Amino acid sequence: MNFEYSKNAVEWQSRLLSFMDEHIYPREQAYRDFTSENEWQEFPDMEFLKNQAQSKGLWNLFLPKEYKPYSPGLSNLEYAPLAEIMGRVLWSSQVFNCSAPDTGNMEVLARYGSEEQKKHYLTRLFDGSIRSAFLMTEPDVASSDASNIQCSIEKKVDHYLVNGRKWWSTGAMHPKVALFIVMGKTNPEADKYHQQSMILVPADAEGITIVRPLKVFGFYESPEGHAEINLENVKVPLENIILKEGAGFSIAQGRLGPGRIHHCMRLIGTAQRAMEMMCARANERRAFGKSFGDFSSIREIIATSRCEIEQARLLTLAAADKIDRAGNKEAKDLIAMIKIVVPSMACRVVDRAIQIHGGLGFCQDTPLAEYYAYARVLRMADGPDEVHRYQLGRNMIKKFSS
Repeated sequence: MNFEYSKNAVEWQSRLLSFMDEHIYPREQAYRDFTSENEWQEFPDMEFLKNQAQSKGLWNLFLPKEYKPYSPGLSNLEYAPLAEIMGRVLWSSQVFNCSAPDTGNMEVLARYGSEEQKKHYLTRLFDGSIRSAFLMTEPDVASSDASNIQCSIEKKVDHYLVNGRKWWSTGAMHPKVALFIVMGKTNPEADKYHQQSMILVPADAEGITIVRPLKVFGFYESPEGHAEINLENVKVPLENIILKEGAGFSIAQGRLGPGRIHHCMRLIGTAQRAMEMMCARANERRAFGKSFGDFSSIREIIATSRCEIEQARLLTLAAADKIDRAGNKEAKDLIAMIKIVVPSMACRVVDRAIQIHGGLGFCQDTPLAEYYAYARVLRMADGPDEVHRYQLGRNMIKKFSS
């Protein structure tokens, strides 16, 4: 399959690569050292980097061109290689205001939000002055089935009351977080696809308690972090419901399609850089009288990694292209495929890179340990592998049944 990018899209890639070389890579170790020692504080150079990115027009690149004037005019296919470039340094996407969960939340507001909601929240998310979190997953139910969500959004005369317990709320610990998009039940008596709604909840609303930050393989992923949150009688204005009551399930499906493209392309960038580091390490080190690169086992895993990355890249680009041409619904099978294939591929490639690096691969002197945690988490986030296999298999059986 051949994907042809416009001249304009190629120029975007060149501009982003130049910015990464000039500003991101030289600060990579400093960022890692700072965030590991200063919990819930933003990297001191972050505002400078964001201002530099904005001044060069490298801002809000993720939003598809149908969302003009908010979008810079790129399609999902054209944005995909930009996400791959950002995936080489895990924190770099926030420099360009392209990091999750803000990207998904911005797209929800751009697509479904009222004019007042856009004015109050979307404009500030677009300019990067605030951050947001998405509160869906709950500790007491299998949240991979969205219809299980138990958080209640109860309508009163002039407000809603939100009650529930959420966890793995990415971004909730960030010092600039101002908005939670909360998914909960407004009508338990409706059919299972219309019980849920999404509502905008100010992060400082009375009744919200951060129970604890959650560690990922032993570290906090500061400053965004992941939180367990209790919402107790949180009073929210009626106008904060997104689109309408009962629309939460369909909004969630719309939110996840492009977001999975972003996640997968970033993971491909992560895997690509891990493979490059693997090759460099093979050239640098010697054991038993010869270079690592001369061992057939090393050459084999590098070759296998290259093949797996390229396969995953082409599959993800095909999914992005299908979304552009036919929409999320028609692309659902391809989206499921990339969610099955890419995180597992990245786990394997990064694991091989760690193995070749030896002790260096486990410590803070390289990004490999963070890469592995990132890839492993994404085998669960946005739906575990098993759910995507189940749904894809069901769709295939239905499609080819006589």
